[in-house]
Amino acid sequence: MTSIFQILMLLLNIVYFIVIAHVIMSWLINFQVLNLRQPLVAQIWDGLNRLLEPVYSRVRRFIPPMGGIDLAPLVVLIGVAILRIILINNAAAFY
Repeated sequence: MTSIFQILMLLLNIVYFIVIAHVIMSWLINFQVLNLRQPLVAQIWDGLNRLLEPVYSRVRRFIPPMGGIDLAPLVVLIGVAILRIILINNAAAFY
């Protein structure tokens, strides 16, 4: 059962870092540090959007509009942190 716990923690870490990468990349694109006309940047951006947009769209249904501020990544990061806390606190059940 330890391996299941470790696999779940690994998956949550991967989701966390993908969301962080998406947020940082969105800032860099909005501040024109990165240009979407560059093929590599466009491919990475498109891939991240395809991965995260289904999750963000579900979260956005429950969040009221904030006037241009997207809080969906923050809610997803909080959700990942909550899941990690729950898994760590219940780790004794896995052993």
